[in-house]
Amino acid sequence: MDRKWWTLIVVCVGTFMLLLDITIVNVALPQIAHDLRASFSDIQWVIDAYALTLASVLLTAGTLADRLGRRIVYAVGLALFACTSLLCALSQSALWLILARGAQGIGGAIMFATALALLAQEFHGRERGTAFGIWGAAIAASAAVGPLLGGALTQVFGWSSIFYINVPIGIGAAMLAMVKLRESRDPAGKHIDWLGTVTFTAALFLIMLAIIRGNDLGWASGEIVGLFAGGGVLLVGFVITQLVQAHPMFDLALFGKPTFTGASIVAFALSAGMWAMFLYIVLYIQTLLGFSPLQTGIRFLPFTVVSFFVAAASGNLSARVPVRVLLASGLVLTGVGLLLMRGLTADSHWTAFLPGFLVGGAGVGLVNPALAGTAIGVVPPQRSGMASGINNTFRQVGIATGIAALGALFESRIASALTPRLAGTPGAGHAAQIAHAVAAGAAQQVLQAVPRADRARANLAIHIAFTSAMNEVLLVGALIALVGAAFALVLVRGRDFARYRAPEPAPATAG
Repeated sequence: MDRKWWTLIVVCVGTFMLLLDITIVNVALPQIAHDLRASFSDIQWVIDAYALTLASVLLTAGTLADRLGRRIVYAVGLALFACTSLLCALSQSALWLILARGAQGIGGAIMFATALALLAQEFHGRERGTAFGIWGAAIAASAAVGPLLGGALTQVFGWSSIFYINVPIGIGAAMLAMVKLRESRDPAGKHIDWLGTVTFTAALFLIMLAIIRGNDLGWASGEIVGLFAGGGVLLVGFVITQLVQAHPMFDLALFGKPTFTGASIVAFALSAGMWAMFLYIVLYIQTLLGFSPLQTGIRFLPFTVVSFFVAAASGNLSARVPVRVLLASGLVLTGVGLLLMRGLTADSHWTAFLPGFLVGGAGVGLVNPALAGTAIGVVPPQRSGMASGINNTFRQVGIATGIAALGALFESRIASALTPRLAGTPGAGHAAQIAHAVAAGAAQQVLQAVPRADRARANLAIHIAFTSAMNEVLLVGALIALVGAAFALVLVRGRDFARYRAPEPAPATAG
């Protein structure tokens, strides 16, 4: 087999694996929380640690690969991802898992940042379009099969299996990369911006920590105010480091083009509005309705299948429909889908989500191809790598921010709804602690601790509080998507593409 096809296989395997870990973990979280005695904050960090390191290291990893060699750096990324997946599987505590997930995100960032460059060096002309299309299909497939595969593995082999499966695949792919791939470098590659990487990562971490811990410590507490202030100072410091460099890793000048800014906002809104919502939907289906991980994954199929086929069918629409219309329409459908999921009651079944899954899945499928093409379509070809990296950074930051912010609202709403309904019961005065446990998927354990005579009342109170909180976060998610649609209409302009290339569809990115 020609080297270029080996390159395509290895790149697709790595990309599929790293993006699968964004969606596959969701359905396993309730079981992880139970086995590791994890709090609600802990399970938020299980996802956020991965998303944050993936987002903050992505651009640096691309620069590192240009300087040291793309093949060797990609192979190191694969090996790191495999080894950290093993650490995830062996976790004996929530902190252990969170730290391993953060390291896993670094391996994922290295692979993701290098993938397109490896393909571009081997494929040219029409074959490059074919290779990118196959790579895009691997990305879409990872989002489609993640919930189902995660549910099946968790139910049959336990949650650690979703990480064990990465180990032989990652090691095998790393060995193939070293044997079959050609080494390449960019002699004119930029220096590595370690200061920018550190300030950006630290700023995101402090801000996420403040949002996640706000309910527990009090939003006006000195610690939370200090975390927000520290994150803000570091974020300003990061901006300054980028402005004073001749070749920054995060070129802020790109945001002077309205279409690029609009594409970044769309990426953030899609992730914060829809992808971050999956954690709370999974918690509802598993902990409140009592479905198994596999049954939960099956119930996500309407969303993923519709998203997959709409993305495939919409790939050619940008030639006939203005890209801003595609982006705005997709986000409107996403927002409407989230609104259709609202109206949950204590008696609701999983089918209450079905209309929203269908409409929201169509929205996501409509946005992704147009968004990927827009991100790189308004910059010179030699800067498309940075443009794509920035857009993917906004996607991951959207997931992390959405989970943290929606989680703060979610837990707060459960506590406020429980307080009046627990009056006169043994749980009176402990609404905050009960809400924290319920949000982490421990509703059944909470009920077991309630005297039998009060259990029916407590069960009803938990169901009402949980569905009330779900309705709130679904509304917020919908508003985020609809605001993103408005920005897409206003900022994305066809004339911004004219200088470089037409807005062609590019491979969709999960998350």
